[in-house]
Amino acid sequence: MLAQEESDPLELVNALRDDVRRWRDADWEGATPVTKQLLRHWTRADRSRRLFFCQCEAAETVIYLTEILGAGRTPRFKPRLAPDDFELLRRGERVSFVAESRVGRYASLVDVPNDPDLPPLFRYGCKMATGSGKTIVMAMLVAWSFCNRGRVPGNDRFPNAALIVCPNLTIKERLQVLRPEHEANYFEEFDLVPSSLMNELRKGLVLVTNWHAFAPESPHAEGGKTYAVVDKGDESNQAFAKRVLGGLADRGRILVLNDEAHHAYRPAPADDEQLTREERAEREEATVWIAGLDRINAAVGVRCCIDVSATPFYLQGSGYAEGSPLPWLVSDFGLVDAIESGIVKIPRIPVSDTTGRPEPKYFALWRHVTDRLSAGEKLPGGKPKPEVVWRNAEDALATLASQWVERFDRHAAARPGQEIVPPVLIIVCDNTDIAELFFERISGERVVSIDGDEADGEDNEEEPATRQKKAKTKTLYGQSTFFSQYFANTPHEKRTLRIDSRLLAEAESAPGSSKKDAAELLREVVASVGKRGLPGEHVRCVVSVQMLSEGWDANNVTHILGLRAFGSQLLCEQVVGRGLRRMDYTPDPVTGLLTEEYVDVYGVPFSIIPFKGRETGAAAPDDAPKNHVRSLPERERYLIRFPVVERYVPALRSNLVHADVDTIEPMVLEPDRNPTAVYVKPQVTHQVGTPDAGGGFRLELQDRQAYYESTHLQTIKFEIAREVVRRLTEAGDASAKLALTSRHQLFPQVYRLVEAYVDTRVSARGCDMRELGLQTYAQRTSERLLAAMEPNDDEGDPQLLPLLNKSRPMGDTSRVSFKTARPCVPTTKSQIDQVVADTQSWEQAAVFRLEQSPFVAAYARNDHLELSIPYEYLGTPSSYYPDFVVRLVNGHHVLLEIKGEEDERDRMKHQFARQWVSAVNRWGRASQWSLLVCRDPQQLGTLLAKVKP
Repeated sequence: MLAQEESDPLELVNALRDDVRRWRDADWEGATPVTKQLLRHWTRADRSRRLFFCQCEAAETVIYLTEILGAGRTPRFKPRLAPDDFELLRRGERVSFVAESRVGRYASLVDVPNDPDLPPLFRYGCKMATGSGKTIVMAMLVAWSFCNRGRVPGNDRFPNAALIVCPNLTIKERLQVLRPEHEANYFEEFDLVPSSLMNELRKGLVLVTNWHAFAPESPHAEGGKTYAVVDKGDESNQAFAKRVLGGLADRGRILVLNDEAHHAYRPAPADDEQLTREERAEREEATVWIAGLDRINAAVGVRCCIDVSATPFYLQGSGYAEGSPLPWLVSDFGLVDAIESGIVKIPRIPVSDTTGRPEPKYFALWRHVTDRLSAGEKLPGGKPKPEVVWRNAEDALATLASQWVERFDRHAAARPGQEIVPPVLIIVCDNTDIAELFFERISGERVVSIDGDEADGEDNEEEPATRQKKAKTKTLYGQSTFFSQYFANTPHEKRTLRIDSRLLAEAESAPGSSKKDAAELLREVVASVGKRGLPGEHVRCVVSVQMLSEGWDANNVTHILGLRAFGSQLLCEQVVGRGLRRMDYTPDPVTGLLTEEYVDVYGVPFSIIPFKGRETGAAAPDDAPKNHVRSLPERERYLIRFPVVERYVPALRSNLVHADVDTIEPMVLEPDRNPTAVYVKPQVTHQVGTPDAGGGFRLELQDRQAYYESTHLQTIKFEIAREVVRRLTEAGDASAKLALTSRHQLFPQVYRLVEAYVDTRVSARGCDMRELGLQTYAQRTSERLLAAMEPNDDEGDPQLLPLLNKSRPMGDTSRVSFKTARPCVPTTKSQIDQVVADTQSWEQAAVFRLEQSPFVAAYARNDHLELSIPYEYLGTPSSYYPDFVVRLVNGHHVLLEIKGEEDERDRMKHQFARQWVSAVNRWGRASQWSLLVCRDPQQLGTLLAKVKP
């Protein structure tokens, strides 16, 4: 039976969620300018890689606590967590939930050491479900702290040193992406930091380590070795901090982030004799981990300790109630939330079967395996014999494996002749004997002992006793009868992997030697399951006793079989969490949502998380093969490079500007969207006014005639010109700014351009032209003029030049790699192997014409290519992504947009695209470019032929 589950309402989390939401709605009032810049950057709707709401909310919560409540500020709204209550929590007092403004019984943000000589540790806990992006949240918080400190070096509220602590070597290696100098760092990979703040970010220092580094050093150790003659005494806190932190120890108070933080707690007293070996090991890990943080806090100071975990609950053997939440949780995004929002795969579990039992056999499989065992089917300790488990669970395994085979064959058929990363089946066993039997019968691999003669394969004249010492093992293959064509191992390919928990723990505790042993090789295979070109690429089945190592980030797990007892829903969540990472994060172009993905789970008895069944004979949406769209190194001749433009730098030395008004996108006033008049009448439920002769209430016309009478068109033009001049003289770097005294030289030139544009390019459509004074139209006018305005060539002024991204000035087509369930069209003239086919046929027709055209040397769909053009619409910064980038046979490059009907926003995009082309061409270091807007794909070949360099 499952242990009784109880509900723990997290009042502090609920209160903070409400407060942070209202703070967000108030445009993060009270935050620093750098923080606001980051928050707006993270939440932009037009990001090429949009962040999940849960990631932003977790970061916002920590920032709100630090910058608002932690700084003693009182929000304009009435917060549920009052500043006075927050101060109590910071002093370590537990506040009772007695009123709406009070927080709950689990609220305690201060972790007090047992040693009174050590300072308390200030902690924030963030619960992030497996697959919801914990590492990205950690990167966001590092960026927030470093960028603020870089901009204001004296503000020690924001440390410029971060210590990342994790439980094992696999996670340590994976978290290296949190170092700003790392080649594949997340700050650039996920566009977490605007280019203008990248220099501030790089002023900080990140150290990633695992808790094993916190183990006390022996008094006899010197230079990594131990000597009997050396006795340095106990290591001081300062020496400990210097040894562990290295360069971080000299940077003042630091930021600490604990990954898988449910291992970092202070164990309560417990009877060691009643603890299992695993529980004693867990308590030792927790003790070393938290004691190390205490010593670092005492030596250099910990400004804040942020804990992230998918399961921030006390474990069995901790001395606390198993499954009770850590008291310092401030943010909660659990597994239920992740499944319902589509961020992770949806578990599919058995809900009925042909046995007619109220509880399907495969739901609680271990119970059915162990029920009514005879004496001859049990081992001395009462456990079932491995052969009995196989016999009673083979039907479940065969059914689940059949679903795996069905999916594998469908993927292989979709990509004939090409290698695919296979889906993975995980089997979690009760003990090593069962795991060994299942592994042998699935893989056909057996290890047998042989003497030295057999192992060497040659004569040996040594004495029998000597040969006995040289006993060796030999691996035999080919004994599998269970889907052998899919799961059988060979000497050259490991398709089924058995995880030896002891070996894996040994490899995870510390890096291997220069000569890799079995433990290190096993760790490498386990850590690279599902990753093309790495040792674990071909793994299809994993047989283990425990839940695999934490930090295991394989995303191609599709089937899980549980063959052990599950005493709590926490254990269920930990096991299934190994299969919940999504394979594809590309939104559906129609709905904007992620497509459904599933993991089939037998033998793991859920009762508190949502699941989805599967109709008989129906294929789930994610059962369709995933297309891996990627750049092919062998097609390097089709490589296309492009500049990554952030903005533009005008250099108006003589303060002369011009614009070709005839080429600026026209503007039409829109009475259908912005009505110039409206009829009103009293509400039916509460009539006000004088009825007409018929007893009813007449309609009353309301318009803007008074506005027209008080506003002159010349005044509107004047205000637009003044706004353009302001933007010209205040935008850009300090080196590009004009002195205030030059504004009088610019204004007459700008006013003439405004007047010419309004008189010749603005259509009123029957409206009063004074509608132009409305901000909607005035902003559009000023933005278009700014995009078209250039220094005056005739007067010898230098031209408008692009300002490139400092960290990545040039992009290219060699880095594209993503998966999608949408149909794709193969390519031959592109470095990217295929193009995603949208629901409409426009882009597909364009691909056909691009492949066919003799004028096209290479092309690429701007999908995950991240070729963007900065623009503004109604005062809001945005990014425009042209549909294609094309290189013609003459070396000329084309930004190609396939567009049917255009709206005002599209016209603004095209205007800024022309500005991009003009600036890049003047720069002269990235070939020559043109913009081509194609409104009929069938004419694309003809249009490309007319493009002139």
